[in-house]
Amino acid sequence: MASAAEQLAANMNFSSFAKAKELQQRILFTIGILIVYRIGTFVPIPGIDPVQYARVFEQFQGGILNMFNTLGGGAVERMAIFALNVMPYISASIIMQLMSATIPSLEKLKKEGGEQGRQQINQYTRYLTVLLAAGQAFAIAIGMNTPNADGLTMAINPGPFFIASTVITLVGGTMLLLWLGEQITSRGVGNGVSLIIFAGIISAVPGLLGGALSQAASGALAAPVFFGGILLVLAGLVLVVFIERSQRRLLVQYPKRQQGNRMVGGDTSFLPLKLNTAGVIPPIFASSLLFLPATAASFQQQSGPEWLQTVVAYLGQGSPLFLTMYAAMIVFFCFFYTSVVFNPEDTADNLRKYGGFLPGIRPGKRTAEYIDFVLSRLTLIGAIYLVVICMVPMLMGGGAAIALGGTSILIVVSVTMDTISQIQSHLLAHQYEGLIKKSKLRGRKR
Repeated sequence: MASAAEQLAANMNFSSFAKAKELQQRILFTIGILIVYRIGTFVPIPGIDPVQYARVFEQFQGGILNMFNTLGGGAVERMAIFALNVMPYISASIIMQLMSATIPSLEKLKKEGGEQGRQQINQYTRYLTVLLAAGQAFAIAIGMNTPNADGLTMAINPGPFFIASTVITLVGGTMLLLWLGEQITSRGVGNGVSLIIFAGIISAVPGLLGGALSQAASGALAAPVFFGGILLVLAGLVLVVFIERSQRRLLVQYPKRQQGNRMVGGDTSFLPLKLNTAGVIPPIFASSLLFLPATAASFQQQSGPEWLQTVVAYLGQGSPLFLTMYAAMIVFFCFFYTSVVFNPEDTADNLRKYGGFLPGIRPGKRTAEYIDFVLSRLTLIGAIYLVVICMVPMLMGGGAAIALGGTSILIVVSVTMDTISQIQSHLLAHQYEGLIKKSKLRGRKR
């Protein structure tokens, strides 16, 4: 027999959504914030020569800048105030999570600090975000301030003032986006930071599809290649949805116990282990570590020393060294991040405290070893899946391949599923509120 929550979820339809006024306001608020974000991606930072910048960006079209341009909704191509997007915050969050697992004081603050400890860690994350954003902005400003082989710069009036104003503008844009994301999380629907990246990726899709259609119509792109690319994207989308929802369920049993004159307990449940526990964190962190230094070096490649040109050539997107390092870092961060967010020993201790056990496995240390055994093999499968889904678009090349595949599809699918689940939770809460009000009215009539 279906539970009460399942019965309510089955009754959800458009009429129930039309009655949920608070949910409608949250959705409209979220859309409004995303519109503000899209406007900001068209506001360029002051003091840039658009002609020179367009020439430099054209040289790297289809290269390492495409990833950031796609995630930023075209802000990098226009060098807008939101060019850094929220990537510094994501990097800072990952670094703080890794530090919380390795530094005893931060680990104690995270586990025993409660709400106050969580707020303190969030504050540290913001400080680190400012530092990372300032470092990235400074590298970009220096690159645009440095003359190329022709003696021209991307800055109209190069100098210390241009560098300072560029750093302040880019860091301010990142922190404004972070604040907008927090507003979506608290007053809207979904995770604000994730939705901002989602909006940037989705905004690039119509233009890329339109360009591909134009090339197919003019004969520059063969029809089989065009339709084959669409089928490949759809197949990747289905694969990502299937893997992201895949779980290995470990059976957990609870012994029967006597309570008064009755025997209670004896229930069974499942311990779900996701196939891809790390989510999109490994490819994003690997991209940040590889792309950012290479991007900063690319701006100074022509005027820089010979060793810098060699580094850029070897770390160029699509090069064997880049692909090897990218795949290795994805695998490493899959295992490392999984070990941070999921502790088999804590899970085994919690099962033992509540009387649960895995059939055929002794509670305590043996249970932790078995969970770690299963989780390690699931993580290996998830790491291989992430490497394949992220490497195929890079091997294909082109901006459309990067925007419509790999990391972009991972982010779009994850954010979509999370947002839909939150909308369903709001609808479920609204239906519960309606049932409670009806029961109160019936009680008053009686």
